[in-house]
Amino acid sequence: MNALSDPRRRRLLGAAGAWALAGGLPATAAAGQLEEPLADSVRGALASSIASSAPPVPDFHSTEARLTYLRWLGRMSERLVRRQPDLQHRVEFLQTVWYESRRAGLDTATVLGLIQVESAFRKFAISSVGARGYMQIMPFWVRLIGDGDVGKLFHMQTNLRFGCVILRHYLDRENGDLFLALGRYNGSRGRDPYPNAVFAAQKNWVVAA
Repeated sequence: MNALSDPRRRRLLGAAGAWALAGGLPATAAAGQLEEPLADSVRGALASSIASSAPPVPDFHSTEARLTYLRWLGRMSERLVRRQPDLQHRVEFLQTVWYESRRAGLDTATVLGLIQVESAFRKFAISSVGARGYMQIMPFWVRLIGDGDVGKLFHMQTNLRFGCVILRHYLDRENGDLFLALGRYNGSRGRDPYPNAVFAAQKNWVVAA
């Protein structure tokens, strides 16, 4: 099912995005993530992020690929400056989002849209049920994968790796249906507001051709 093919979903898209930006979707949005058995590949991807402390360094196969990335980085940095004024932090954040989204086979603009809805780009966001960080990761994930230290979810790369791998996991569970995968991430599978809010926010992070 195409998430944008349903006319009712398209009509709700603009309203849902405005609702999210106005605070209609609180930072508790990811509280519905469910503890469930994980494939070894998912477990390994999450565990490796806990052991890593530095932002990943992108590797490019050509000069053109590097230039494309640098153009993207410059445009996204301009759009994010009001939310993250510190240049070094902003560049490291965008570099990590770019790396982790592509590593997980996700659209980078979608991941940025999800972060906007989940935490408004606040590194230390905490929901009322304890979801943490940029992508509002529930503490049970570090108990499943690591040593249970939920403070590690405030580490930028760990949080972004977890969020991207979890969304990829849900996307695989839903046979590639992003609408349902976003609903599963949020705990509202099959309902419109959260996925449509992410789709609306995603538009802020698309690079025009």
